[in-house]
Amino acid sequence: MSEKTKPFEKELIIKSSTDNLSVIRDFAKNAAKESGFSDDEVGKIVLAVDEACTNVIKHAYKYAPEGEMSVKIIYDTSKFSIVISDEGADFDPGLIPEPNLKEYHKQKRIGGLGMFLMKKLMDEVIYREKVNNKNEVILVKYMV
Repeated sequence: MSEKTKPFEKELIIKSSTDNLSVIRDFAKNAAKESGFSDDEVGKIVLAVDEACTNVIKHAYKYAPEGEMSVKIIYDTSKFSIVISDEGADFDPGLIPEPNLKEYHKQKRIGGLGMFLMKKLMDEVIYREKVNNKNEVILVKYMV
């Protein structure tokens, strides 16, 4: 990692359309690069953010493009946090079992690994439902 970047906070408020995922990925990529992460770590962060936002679009808003979501990035030199919030349907991550990857592969399944990937790619994944009437997924990557 390069010289420490000054702390910052950025927010993107965007409609819940899959057409906006590239805008969200670019937003996360640029902020992660600005924070000094390696290209490999930037890729992991972007993939985790993409998975989280795709889940919001698919599950919280059921593909309704008029829903609104917020992607807030908070960098404070010790950690990089992405707070994704929405006003869609609640979600209980405890209901999602750990996938059996051998079975998953054997069945040639597609999709359904978003939570698993987020947990593998990030240092912390926190889900809070209905904070100020919003669901929040917080993805954290610690600075090393």
